[in-house]
Amino acid sequence: MLSVTVSPKYQVVIPKEVRESMGIVSGQKIQMLTYRNRIELIPIKPMKNLKGLLKGIDTDVDRDDDRI
Repeated sequence: MLSVTVSPKYQVVIPKEVRESMGIVSGQKIQMLTYRNRIELIPIKPMKNLKGLLKGIDTDVDRDDDRI
């Protein structure tokens, strides 16, 4: 487990191994969430990278009669 230090300006550095494994680049937006007793950082991917993500998904689902 990696640990980081909070600077006097409340900044942290994401370790190189984590940045590389997650594909985080300089200037990229990251969403920050608090959950129970922890902080989670979630990289926000550009919309153009998500193109085709759902290609081939099965759209035949059983729907309620009032949803047709």
